[in-house]
Amino acid sequence: MQSLLRINEISLVQFKNYTEARFRFGQRIVGICGNNGVGKTNLLDALYYLCFTRSYFTRSDQSNVLKGASGFRIEGRFDNEDEQTQVVCILRGNGKKEFLADGVAYEKFSKHIGRFPCVIIAPDDIQIVTGASDERRRFLDSLLSQLDPGYLQDLIDYNRVLQQRNGFLKSLTERRLTDKHLLEVYDQQLIAPGTRIFERRRMFLAELLPLAANFYTRIAGVEEPLSLGYESALLKTPFRHLLRENLEKDVYLQRTGVGIHRDDIEINFAGVPFKTMASQGQRKSLLFALKLAEYETLKEAKGFAPLLLLDDVFEKLDEQRMHNLLDKVCLHDDGQVFITDTHPERIRHEMDKIGVAFELIQLDSGALPTLGNR
Repeated sequence: MQSLLRINEISLVQFKNYTEARFRFGQRIVGICGNNGVGKTNLLDALYYLCFTRSYFTRSDQSNVLKGASGFRIEGRFDNEDEQTQVVCILRGNGKKEFLADGVAYEKFSKHIGRFPCVIIAPDDIQIVTGASDERRRFLDSLLSQLDPGYLQDLIDYNRVLQQRNGFLKSLTERRLTDKHLLEVYDQQLIAPGTRIFERRRMFLAELLPLAANFYTRIAGVEEPLSLGYESALLKTPFRHLLRENLEKDVYLQRTGVGIHRDDIEINFAGVPFKTMASQGQRKSLLFALKLAEYETLKEAKGFAPLLLLDDVFEKLDEQRMHNLLDKVCLHDDGQVFITDTHPERIRHEMDKIGVAFELIQLDSGALPTLGNR
């Protein structure tokens, strides 16, 4: 029997616009409703924090503290089959962050990643399709980090050495240094994790991208000439050779110009770059297809569906595509789904049409919940 992942309650203290609030979730499908600015997205971000130890929307923990306060606390209870886990994230007034599971603090936050898998779809995620390559790498790294702790550690190590190498390249010009022996040391430290990351991405995308293309067809409702591929200089040249060939250019530009930090997912439509000619509907369909492929991959690997956080999705798809998406995640899957919207009647209408039980959390301007059930 497949296990089920649920978060049954969450409490927030001094987090974003919440002074203090507690929410209990009694249904698998949870609608979070209210006017703009009342804290719908902030509640989703708190759920994300408990899965990833950080915010989805900001890099700075301090920016998530209630105005005038010095720190925050998020606490939640996860159920996975018969096992309950209390997860707590605390940001103290001195800026120190603590993350605990059942009262035991993590020495490395990375050890928590993947324990409670989660997929989020937010308005700015369209940048995964239309934005620069770093958006697509972030999407890919987030997924692989939940699946493979070794990948996450390699990524941490690679980025640390990359930053050191770039700092040294800059110092070569500023200090007029000529001894480049240290570059060879940095190169050795980059090559091993970088090559492992490349191989993992190459094998993984060979499965993920066809799955995403299939979901795109299902969401769009028609067959279209979409093609997805992995783009990396390491596909043609070993990393060691790339670094050697690019050395003089790196010194001149004061940064490392080659490596897995330049990888991309190539997206074409009838042989033309997708983002240059795709309609808004096609772009949104591809975004949801990539996220559903992420969702399905995590479900298959973990043995249970991840949490799914849908932020303001009703504004992003037309009615038929929206129905196709919700039919998939709300009716044919058994994962817990959180959906935000400004109009509760839209959620009621869609859930009634699909025929699934749900509950509504109505937020007012004071970010206090009022509950309603189907």
